[in-house]
Amino acid sequence: MSLAFKIRAYQARDKAGVVTLWEEVFPGEAERNKPEDVIARKLTVQPDLFFVALHDDRIVGTVIAGFDGVRGWIHKLAVHPDFRRQGLASMLMQRAEDGLKEIGCPKVNLQVRAANAGVIAFYESLGFDVEDRASLGKALD
Repeated sequence: MSLAFKIRAYQARDKAGVVTLWEEVFPGEAERNKPEDVIARKLTVQPDLFFVALHDDRIVGTVIAGFDGVRGWIHKLAVHPDFRRQGLASMLMQRAEDGLKEIGCPKVNLQVRAANAGVIAFYESLGFDVEDRASLGKALD
């Protein structure tokens, strides 16, 4: 059965639905990644690259994209468990990539845990390549 999804830019009324989705899909996130804080920060930088997917007016997916002038980044690709394996993640990624292309982004990157073979295979199916790089991070709080 094929379900109808609508993908559009995030709106203020979406906050509760996004928070609920992220708390389910990304349990145990670091304190600095509290959904309310991530949303507030994203709304200050390229808010038009924050997309939600709806089914019957319910938030069932999200993706955040960003462009720093060198490359684009994908964050918070999330699909509610009840709506997985229906092409929604691919649709969200396509919308994010289209948004990045519209502002002149030449390349997009994302990060996943190296042990998450299923997610890596998904991104490879979309044309992403695993690059031989080390990912470094530093909390600024």
